[in-house]
Amino acid sequence: MQKKRLLVDLFFSVGNRRKPQGWITWLIPPFAASIACWVVYAALFAIIDPWELAAIFLCGMLTLVFLLIGGTPNSDPHKPTIWDWILSAASLGAGIFFFINSEALVSRIPMFDPLSGWEIASGTILFLTTLEAVRRTTGVGLTLIVLFFIAYNFLGHHLTGTFRHGYIPYLHFLELTVFTTDGILGVPVRVAATYAFLFVMFGTFLGRAGGSEFFFNLAAIVSGHRPGGPAKIAVISSGLYGMLSGSPTSDVVTTGSVTIPMMKRVGYPAPLAGAFEVAASTGGSLLPPVMGSAAFIMAEYTGIDYNQIVVAAIIPATLYYLSVYAQVHLRSLKLGLKGMPQDQLPKLGNTFKMGGVFLFPLLSLITALLMGYSPNMVAVFGVVSVIAVSLFRRATRLGPKIIYETLVETTTRMVAITGACAAAGLVIGGITMTGLGMKFAALVTVITHGHLFFSLIVAAALTIILGMGMPTPSAYILAAALVGPLLTKELGIPVMAAHFMLLYFAVMSAITPPVAVAAYAAAPIADANPLHIAVLAVRLALGAFVVPLAFVYNQELLMVGTWLNIIIAFFCTGAGLIFLAIAVEGFIQERVSWWGRLMIAAAGICMIVPGTATLVAGVVLAALALVLHRSFNKRQEASAS
Repeated sequence: MQKKRLLVDLFFSVGNRRKPQGWITWLIPPFAASIACWVVYAALFAIIDPWELAAIFLCGMLTLVFLLIGGTPNSDPHKPTIWDWILSAASLGAGIFFFINSEALVSRIPMFDPLSGWEIASGTILFLTTLEAVRRTTGVGLTLIVLFFIAYNFLGHHLTGTFRHGYIPYLHFLELTVFTTDGILGVPVRVAATYAFLFVMFGTFLGRAGGSEFFFNLAAIVSGHRPGGPAKIAVISSGLYGMLSGSPTSDVVTTGSVTIPMMKRVGYPAPLAGAFEVAASTGGSLLPPVMGSAAFIMAEYTGIDYNQIVVAAIIPATLYYLSVYAQVHLRSLKLGLKGMPQDQLPKLGNTFKMGGVFLFPLLSLITALLMGYSPNMVAVFGVVSVIAVSLFRRATRLGPKIIYETLVETTTRMVAITGACAAAGLVIGGITMTGLGMKFAALVTVITHGHLFFSLIVAAALTIILGMGMPTPSAYILAAALVGPLLTKELGIPVMAAHFMLLYFAVMSAITPPVAVAAYAAAPIADANPLHIAVLAVRLALGAFVVPLAFVYNQELLMVGTWLNIIIAFFCTGAGLIFLAIAVEGFIQERVSWWGRLMIAAAGICMIVPGTATLVAGVVLAALALVLHRSFNKRQEASAS
């Protein structure tokens, strides 16, 4: 086990986060705050070419990466090395070159106008520093995947058969990778520079003002007194925080440091406490309206309006948390765990008095979305509303100093996300240049003979494998580029359903063994085996593996269709997931026999599969299972007495 953990640590280890000291602290924070201000200015006021926007932003972030993140986990935690300064200066120099010559670079015709010597040098610097930034921010695992695709670009012409492509010289590669929006400076980095950055800013401002404490207390009031109260608090509060952070591991570390010890104190086994937190935190990336940064990438990648994506996400996310909550409730009943004592629960009146104003920023987000504002404007409305409501109380007030610190914190939080997005851009560039996406789709179609269900299973498995150890945006982008064409063009699945399915399984890669990075984040807090936590978390998150397949076959779950059909689909699928939760836990008011669990599981599957016949079969099976279960228990009790 120790050897396996060391291997995982080596594969996914990143450079240590520095806390600079001395004179450098006068240099980095102003630069970070200026990037945040520039992002707001570019999003609201500037008319700027997408390539220029991405180039300036990425070079600015790379300048910070090498000063804030060491080359290895054992690097000096306070002082950058000479090589860090060289890489940082090179990134800044490339950014200055792109900024000064942006008009000429934007107007040139790719693959027709030759690259100058300075352009080749600056492009090469950006390419190489991006690779090093990817290694430092995301680990060796994703870097090796990126290098594989780069190697395929340069060596694929030596292959034979389906995966062979034409010869690609270095200047051709550099042209498409750096000087077009089909490579590093494509959709992922552009999203990081706009929607993702602004929504992370919203979440950071909300946290600094005290909003996270309010939502935790609200979750405690709603569910803290019920059986398994601390676990239910974890489900609700982690979901709310994860919606804003968009990172399962970040959510686990932030909210899990409070919820996991609380669950252990009331009697939950350590692995189970960690699993509850992991399952709840992971689902936060699926909760609208923020959904992490992957939803914004989906909007850019597919051309579907962001507002449509948010609306479509409501039912699947609700079903996911319904499934997790049902299993938490049943497991708590089975273990005989009670809720928290009333005297330990926060008071409703005091909670709303101290933090009720933090509901207004969320309402402003939802209102702006419904009014049709762009995601950039929606995020800015959210930030402005947080600052405004914070002024009502001295304890929450965000003054100029705190606003400045929050801008700095936002930029530093985006450093790792930007590295992951740049990596995704490199992969997309490689796939675009070689046509690998369509070749890959054709290969899977040959393997599955075009059968929809088996193709979906293969697509799900590949998405989970591609996403292991990666941030959700990178996992989704990889899956969208490689597996997306299979779902939409070969199988004819509507774009919305196909990409939502990929997003769900990309998110689930964070908890799926053997890597399960979210479980490894929870392990030291719970003091438990990470693989044990991961296995339990997958069991708790069963709904997330079922719901994507359900909405591919039944798109009413994505708000497509009449209201009557949407409501019927929601309640049938919800009932099916509750039946599956009962089958998995083997408990209702008492333990359920193995044959009862099989019947209830079959009933749940029938309820989820669309169609009148399957619905009737599910209802009949569920009723029969419950009747037989009660009859069997009565006979058992009679014989025992």
